[in-house]
Amino acid sequence: MLPNHSPLVIAEQFGTLESLYPGRIDLGLGRAPGTDQITAQALRRTLTGDVDQFPQDVMELLRYFSGTSGRVQAVPGQGLNVPVWILGSSLFGASLAGALGLPFAFASHFAPAALMQAIEVYRSRFRPSAYLDKPYLMLGFNVCAADTDEAAMLLRSSALQSFVRLRSGSPGKLPPPVPDFESTLSPADRYMVDQIGVCSAVGNPKTVRARLVEFITQTNPDELMVVAQIYSHTARKRSYELLSKLAHPN
Repeated sequence: MLPNHSPLVIAEQFGTLESLYPGRIDLGLGRAPGTDQITAQALRRTLTGDVDQFPQDVMELLRYFSGTSGRVQAVPGQGLNVPVWILGSSLFGASLAGALGLPFAFASHFAPAALMQAIEVYRSRFRPSAYLDKPYLMLGFNVCAADTDEAAMLLRSSALQSFVRLRSGSPGKLPPPVPDFESTLSPADRYMVDQIGVCSAVGNPKTVRARLVEFITQTNPDELMVVAQIYSHTARKRSYELLSKLAHPN
């Protein structure tokens, strides 16, 4: 969430990470502050880093990595190849990533309404850069896999509860699963849940595979970022295990 931080501080923090773990660090930059104004001020100690300055902050950060920032240098950071991504859940991020020739990660796992339009905007407005010669797109996708469809639907109820609570202004820890949660939803909550279902696969391996193939065929991403909001750590690991076997059957 770049508006909460100084671009110089982020360049040096991620320069440190890249120095410790070469080739293993990506830097994703989001425009939303993700908090209230009081917390934002405490994080950055000034309110000048608002969301309207996001493009300028991104370009300032890129200059610190490239060594073209002038007298102020990021140490470590300058000259290091830290891949920079634009993160977004709207058309703004898609447009900016395209204009700057940067990879783009779209938060379709919780904000799928503008998915297809964001993909079109990013790819149509992409300009080759020193970072990329063609668009590179990552999409968020929810996966809740279990040995049966019924077990997966129960596990998925934790994520749905969390999503409804967040959108109603009552965020909190991920709750345990409850049977038949969807039958208790109001029409408005049902609509919200159906929306994120567009970018979700819930069920046994066969069900998950069919949904994944459908989504990938429709959107043609370069990468998927799989999200698994599952209350039980054991069940979450099992979900990733089943998904891994789909990707690497042998």
